[in-house]
Amino acid sequence: MINLDDPQVFIPDLIANHARFQPLKEAVVCGEARRNWRDFDRGISRIANALVAQGIGRGDKVAVLMGNCVEMLEAVFGIVRAGACAVPLSGLLTGPQLAGLIDDSGAVGAFATADFRARLDALDALPQGLRQGLLIAVDATPAGGSSTSEAISGSISEPWRTLADFIEGAADTQPAVNYRLDDPFNIIYSSGTTGLPKGIVQTHRARLHWAFSNAIEMGFRDTSRALTTTSLYSNGTWLMMLPVLFTGGTLVAMPSFDAGRFLALLGAERITHTFMVPSQFIMVLADPRLAQADSSRLETILCGGSPLRSDTKREVIETFGNKLTELYGFSEGFATMLKPWHPVSKFDTVGTPVLGFEIRILDEAGRALPRGEVGEIASYGAGMMQGYHGKPEETAKLIWRDERGRTFIRSGDVGRLDEDGFLSILDRKKDMIISGGFNVFPSDLEQVVGEHPAVRDVTVIGVPHDRWGETPLALVIAHPGSGADPTVILAWANERLGKHQRLVAVELRDEFPRNALGKVLKRELREPYWKAAGRTL
Repeated sequence: MINLDDPQVFIPDLIANHARFQPLKEAVVCGEARRNWRDFDRGISRIANALVAQGIGRGDKVAVLMGNCVEMLEAVFGIVRAGACAVPLSGLLTGPQLAGLIDDSGAVGAFATADFRARLDALDALPQGLRQGLLIAVDATPAGGSSTSEAISGSISEPWRTLADFIEGAADTQPAVNYRLDDPFNIIYSSGTTGLPKGIVQTHRARLHWAFSNAIEMGFRDTSRALTTTSLYSNGTWLMMLPVLFTGGTLVAMPSFDAGRFLALLGAERITHTFMVPSQFIMVLADPRLAQADSSRLETILCGGSPLRSDTKREVIETFGNKLTELYGFSEGFATMLKPWHPVSKFDTVGTPVLGFEIRILDEAGRALPRGEVGEIASYGAGMMQGYHGKPEETAKLIWRDERGRTFIRSGDVGRLDEDGFLSILDRKKDMIISGGFNVFPSDLEQVVGEHPAVRDVTVIGVPHDRWGETPLALVIAHPGSGADPTVILAWANERLGKHQRLVAVELRDEFPRNALGKVLKRELREPYWKAAGRTL
């Protein structure tokens, strides 16, 4: 008996389908560069076929070290179309940090722009796993450029080769590659740090769920035009990027954020959907050009990364209308949304689970709690990660099984579900700091500051910041007689930290409050700063 296939929708195939049926429609805009669906798809296929010719496919990882540009997207989707796993990394990282994450991911190749290459080339040696011939130098399309093959090569030194050289002779049609739902699509490192963060492995299944669930929740369709304001390597940016490409709309990506430019793009590009983090909302609301901006086509404004202050939230709604959707979630795979039509009484919650997710509140013994009780947030759904890359023990620590044996992810966040199923967040995930939408882990900063010869002990806390929401502050206990100077320690540490990790100040202390087990009570240390700013933790 002959059986038909069990067909699935995969994002690489869907992009190709858009190119077949709407080839001349704009797919991606970034700065002066514009790609219609035909050229975008061809650029992706050239990279995919060149990778396949190098033996790259299922099981391989390839790093993407690029800022916001059309070529970055072509590289990511080209890697995935080849059947491999994309590893986009942050432009805020130092050379050693980049090398550490390349090693951790097991990447065998890398697409990198000049700024990233300079940081890697300054190292004594490149990561050992990178293969000869798979170090690809890419530079953004010049004004008026139209295809990947026309990208500027610039001055390239060995072991790098230009993108033009790499894709020379590569077909611009889809390679004969099949995908599986459990194939890794990408590895996301949610925070670049001195110590290695965990690589979050997301499969084709998870990314499909991310695309269609957010498309439905936020009303994307083929006429949508989404404006992204944050870095394309960031998981949060994909909240806009994946749904609009999934539905065949147009993605407008800002090369870098500027409040005035954002306001100009709303009208010039006829934007229907956009995503910003709280610090960007604050800058936009303060910009004198706000009154002249044309936001008449805006349908959905998404806020994520960290909660909006209530006063800022009200100002956004007053300025742009009742179009604000707030998202709470974590990259391991869960999200809730508070939507414009939700009851006013739920204003201070983070909403209800996104389509396809479930939620439980757990007590310390791992028992599910009834509505109204406070406990740890755990979640389940098709958008969950496959696991932490190369860290099965760390993955196992997150798992909680329900009565059906399903594996929920424990978030570490403390919250409460009310009688209507709306979630309130009551405490932060461990001691993570969210500064300008970026996750900053205090333990990584403490490791750096602790290496200063004058420092005996250090703890890092998040303190309020008008622009970034919060920012890291180092509290230091110095070695006796060291003559520790806070300004010297601050400058020394910030030279060794990524841009998003840099300390606002260093303060000297004689001791830290601790519990019976000697753990520093960071909440007690943070409290006076937040109280003085008139804000709650």
